[in-house]
Amino acid sequence: MGCYLLVHGAWHNGEQWAAVREVLESRGHVVHNPTMGGLRKGDSPNIGLDDAIAPLAEYISDQNLDDLVLVGHSWGGVLISKLAERYPSRIRRLVFQNAFVLLDGESVLDNLPPSLRLALRLWCEQRGDGTVMLPFSAWRDVYMNDADLDMARRTYDDLRPQPIRPLAESVDMKRFYALDLPKSYINALDDNGLLQGEWGWHPRMSNRLGQFRLVQMPGGHEVMFTNPQMLADKIIVAGRD
Repeated sequence: MGCYLLVHGAWHNGEQWAAVREVLESRGHVVHNPTMGGLRKGDSPNIGLDDAIAPLAEYISDQNLDDLVLVGHSWGGVLISKLAERYPSRIRRLVFQNAFVLLDGESVLDNLPPSLRLALRLWCEQRGDGTVMLPFSAWRDVYMNDADLDMARRTYDDLRPQPIRPLAESVDMKRFYALDLPKSYINALDDNGLLQGEWGWHPRMSNRLGQFRLVQMPGGHEVMFTNPQMLADKIIVAGRD
C-alpha cells in the first residue's frame, strides 16, 4: 500500500482533501494532507514561495515520511517540485493533478492566460493586503463548471485569501529538471482553470515533465469536491509502480 502526501493549490487548505483521503484510507493507504504556509488560519499574507513550502517540508521531516507519492493540485505542482528537490530519496513518485509545471525562471503568473493574469492583479489591488480572492462568478464558471450551484457556493465559502507573492515569484527549476524521479500527470478533461486551447493544462504543462504517465478522467478543476472517489482511484493508478 502507498503513502500519499496531498498538496492543495491556491485558495485551498489541506482539510479540503478530506473526502479523497477517506477513499484512499478505506483502501489501506496512508494519507497526509497538511496545509501550506500562508493559507493556515492566522498566517501572514506577507510570504514568499519558501514560506509557503516550509510547513510542508517540516511536516515531511517531523513525521519522518518515506517512500512517498507526492500529489500536487494546481499551484501545488510547484510546491511538490520544490519538495522533490529537498527530499528526492524520500519520494517514490510525483503526481501532478492539473498542476503547474514551471520552466526554469518562470512564475505561476507567467503561465496564466493574459486575461486571467490581469484579473488576478486587479483583484489583488482591490483587496490591498497582499492577497487575492476569486469572485464567485469565476469560481462557479471556471473552476466548478462540473458542480451544481449549491456545491459551488458551499465550497466557495471554504476558500481562503491567497497571498500573491508566491504566485508572482520566478522559480529556479534547474535542480528539479536534473532529478530522475518517476512522474505522472492526472488530467481532468473538463478542467477550465487555464481556459482551453493553447493555455490548457495538458499537454502544455504535462509535456514539460519529459517521460511521464498520463492518467485522464472526466471532471473540472475541483474534482476533489465533485468526484472524490474517482479522483482517489486515479491517484492510485497514477501513483502505483
